[in-house]
Amino acid sequence: MSILVAVIALSLLIIIHELGHFIVAKLSDIKVLEFSLFMGPKLFSVKRGETEYSLRAIPLGGFVKMEGEEEASDDERAFNRKPILTRAAVIAAGPIMNLIAALVTIIIILSFTGYYVPRVQGVKPGSPAYSAGIRDGDMILTYGGKRILHPSDIFLFAYGTKGAPVDVKVLRDGKTEIFRLEPEIIPENRYILGFVPKADYGPGSNVVADTGREQEGPFKPGDEIRMLNDTRVSEGREIREYLKTNGGKPIKVTVLRDGQEMVIDITPQVTRGEESYGLGFGYASERGGFFSIIKNSVYYALSIARNVYYSITWLITGRISLSQLSGPVGIVTTIGDVVEQSPTFVDKIQGLLSFMAFIGINLGMVNLIPIPALDGSKLLLLAVEGIRRKAIPPEKEAFISLVGFVLLIMLMIFTTYNDILRTVRGG
Repeated sequence: MSILVAVIALSLLIIIHELGHFIVAKLSDIKVLEFSLFMGPKLFSVKRGETEYSLRAIPLGGFVKMEGEEEASDDERAFNRKPILTRAAVIAAGPIMNLIAALVTIIIILSFTGYYVPRVQGVKPGSPAYSAGIRDGDMILTYGGKRILHPSDIFLFAYGTKGAPVDVKVLRDGKTEIFRLEPEIIPENRYILGFVPKADYGPGSNVVADTGREQEGPFKPGDEIRMLNDTRVSEGREIREYLKTNGGKPIKVTVLRDGQEMVIDITPQVTRGEESYGLGFGYASERGGFFSIIKNSVYYALSIARNVYYSITWLITGRISLSQLSGPVGIVTTIGDVVEQSPTFVDKIQGLLSFMAFIGINLGMVNLIPIPALDGSKLLLLAVEGIRRKAIPPEKEAFISLVGFVLLIMLMIFTTYNDILRTVRGG
């Protein structure tokens, strides 16, 4: 059921995109031959007026076919006969429609849930943030020189800098201050003892909250980790540092249980995941009036949009591995997980809408990139036509689109392989 909901949600995003092209084309009096959802062989179609509405077999993409779009046409209502700005408006309408729909969705969600702001709340003693001098109430303005629009920016920038030490500018009591923050780098392959601590940093971070397993293990909730072999530890960060050095060698773990110390022999297990960066603080949540909701919704949308381009830049420069890319399978799986793991119906709807807004902004921004076969490439060709004052030959434009389409299919195959591999490995 969750997969069906995910496919419907992804299809809705595609419909919104194609509707943008369709509506502006109709408003511009361009002859629309076909409006298709999905690609591949046609499953069924219905014709209304001059336009054929069809559903195709491969649940990926969609298109609006206009007279004179792919070949020259003498029809006065043909796409190629329209002014450059009109054609540009039709092409840009798809991505813009995704962005507008996502922003409206975010506004609706934040109206009910409130919103997070980059004001520090809950700094953990012993954490990198606490050691740097950051305290509750600080409003984070920049991270490594980059402006913070939304709290999620901070984790993205920490990821993009691979956890390198950076300057963090904050607003405190009406004055700006700069602190040097050095995140804790938690490696991709790390050794664990097999328990969930009460806290990541500071008091309680060496106390077992949960064992994360159904069968009985060596630890019990409430156990306080005091020593690893002959090394005394008092918080979680010290435990993690010791395990980095120790690796998978057996350890004698001294715990305090029910007022008595006892020694447990444990061989650490390796766990695999993405490299992460510990900071040690949370953010304040607020509720506001209409204009505050609009402002914070715009900030959140701008943050997602901006981060699309940061992520692409990091892919090109090698900061992010190609293996981390997701395709349709990964997106559908993630949407399904969001729906399935949400405890209540309201939470399911909220999670689904939030993720759809996120994907909608990504879809809109990526489509504006001048890559062959994407809308951004068509806009670039129109700009070249405007500069040359001469139309690009249709056969050359078609060849560029074909090359781009082949590249996109190859990328789709690669990302689908990544998605399947992640599923087989359990994430």
